[in-house]
Amino acid sequence: MLRRERRALFWKLCGSGTGEGFTPRPNWGVWAIMAVWPDEAAARAAVAESPVWVRWRKRAVEDCTIFLSPLSARGSWAGVNPFLPEGVPEAPRGPLAALTRATVRPSRAIRFWNRVPDISSVIGRDPNVAFKIGIGEVPLLHQVTFSVWPDAAAMAAFARGNGPHGCAIRAVREGNWFSEELYARFSVLGAEGKWGGGDPLARLSVERTAA
Repeated sequence: MLRRERRALFWKLCGSGTGEGFTPRPNWGVWAIMAVWPDEAAARAAVAESPVWVRWRKRAVEDCTIFLSPLSARGSWAGVNPFLPEGVPEAPRGPLAALTRATVRPSRAIRFWNRVPDISSVIGRDPNVAFKIGIGEVPLLHQVTFSVWPDAAAMAAFARGNGPHGCAIRAVREGNWFSEELYARFSVLGAEGKWGGGDPLARLSVERTAA
């Protein structure tokens, strides 16, 4: 059905892992559609009326969509970079989302997954992350992480510090773990629906009001 959705420029169907998603054990109850559209209006219209989304909403206990605009992207996903921003994006202000996607080399998979529990534990305790989930197209080998942060400083502190994530990034470079990888940042345009009974970005709204 998505192949017949002509407005979609790029899309992937993903499953998720148990817990917060950052595990190799599949969670059969949580699924994700990642899609790229010509503009925000087309994205919102498709989510509201496309037969794919209508059908999934009828089957779901709850559904949530987060709308994003690309700020930067490097690397490739299935041979292309679907998130290249148009023109020169403005300096990011406000909440940001980070997406990483990697194809893990089978010979490096055990080393990769040995790192994941530590990273998952740290991001789970991080007071700055507003939303996070691990998804992927193929268990064990095709992995996507998605997280939402209040600002660029909080995102960078987690990603590049001396904690498990920063150490894992260095290990990836030294060990050549991935055959393909992509790193993208987005500004957060808004959200529709519910996640866990509420708005997944509610914390960001409270923090902006307090500031």
